[in-house]
Amino acid sequence: MNYETLTITVADKVATVTLNRPELRNAFNESAIAELALAFDELGRNELVRAVVLAANGPAFCAGADLNWMKKMAGYSHDENRADASRLADMLRTIYLCPKPTVAKVQGDCYAGGMGLVAACDIVVAAEGVNFCLSEVKLGLIPATISPYVIKAMGEQAARRYFLTAERFDTAAALRIGFAHEVVAPDALDTTVAGLVKALVSNSPNAVLEAKKLVRDVVGQPVGDALLLDTAERIAAIRASSEGREGVASFLEKRKPAWLN
Repeated sequence: MNYETLTITVADKVATVTLNRPELRNAFNESAIAELALAFDELGRNELVRAVVLAANGPAFCAGADLNWMKKMAGYSHDENRADASRLADMLRTIYLCPKPTVAKVQGDCYAGGMGLVAACDIVVAAEGVNFCLSEVKLGLIPATISPYVIKAMGEQAARRYFLTAERFDTAAALRIGFAHEVVAPDALDTTVAGLVKALVSNSPNAVLEAKKLVRDVVGQPVGDALLLDTAERIAAIRASSEGREGVASFLEKRKPAWLN
């Protein structure tokens, strides 16, 4: 498929989805939302892809919503606004639930809805000098649709501050509150992300998928009999899986597992 707002490349089992509206600071509109949802859905089902990188062209990662799109929304009815927001929500959920591990490669400023894109990814690497901002309340709005992912990423206490103040914060703050996993010099961004995806694609594809689900399912659960039974069932099932057996066998036999061939 030919994308208007994205570029997609696949090499060495890694797909790179690049936001490609640099002249608009990669702000998204209905077309970008639809294309992101389609891209992550298709890549999630592509057996040749083991990891997905979300990147951007130009000086900014994503400025949030496109101004022309916002002008259109100003004339929408309540039902039209709800339908429009639901499409954005579905796109973010598609990224969050993508069965492949996802890495956000943040090379430039990331505002508003752009922070939702980043927060929906599994791993976040940002370049020094990048600024983040949840700017919605400055416009009389709230970061509602992105909130499930941003709050998970930065925590409730940080969200209480940045949702309400709309302050810009830098990569040092992003690292401190846990929104970013790594902050590196701009010229080290490519190398750092390459190292992460190399590690991801070296691991058992099925185990990575199940590990991703494990984090999502266990967070917030009480440590009781139901959780203990669930986790015991998960390890029993994966030990008996073909990749589980192959992984243990290859370790004991001191050889590469089959998924690296």
